[in-house]
Amino acid sequence: MAELSPTRVVITVLGKNRPGILAAITAVLGETNVDIRDITQSVIEDIFTMTMLADTSACTLDFTGLQQELTAAGEEIGVSVQMQREDVFNFMYRL
Repeated sequence: MAELSPTRVVITVLGKNRPGILAAITAVLGETNVDIRDITQSVIEDIFTMTMLADTSACTLDFTGLQQELTAAGEEIGVSVQMQREDVFNFMYRL
């Protein structure tokens, strides 16, 4: 199992598929110097889902500030964006 880092976060995006979702979310991450380490997305019918693992060690915002920026970007394009620290995510979804 990979070592957990306190600066890694899991970002999930869910909503009706439309052009520009990936661009809007990654724009926030790029502007705040967040490194996307892994990404997966899929569209089922017209439902868009995306999960990212990102490193925030060089982020220009604190956790709450980044979370607010991602939420605002999601609201602008009509999707739900959630962000959790990797350790919290793993704890919540452990088997």
